[in-house]
Amino acid sequence: MSEHISYLSEGSPIEVVLEGGPDDLPRAFRTGRSTLTSKKLKIQHRNGYEHFELVNDSADITTAVFRWTMRTKIAE
Repeated sequence: MSEHISYLSEGSPIEVVLEGGPDDLPRAFRTGRSTLTSKKLKIQHRNGYEHFELVNDSADITTAVFRWTMRTKIAE
């Protein structure tokens, strides 16, 4: 599920912002700093996962914006 982003693999943290998704997704998940290694994020929330994909894909980004794409349920 993860695609390697070579220009971010050096471990230098950048700003990450999540757009969309459920209104009750905790604010702590919406913004922060991270060393990204993937163009997709999967965040566990309630009884499932919220999926986000990187929307600004260039080598010189200072803020990585991820947009909500779908929700999946946890298999029981």
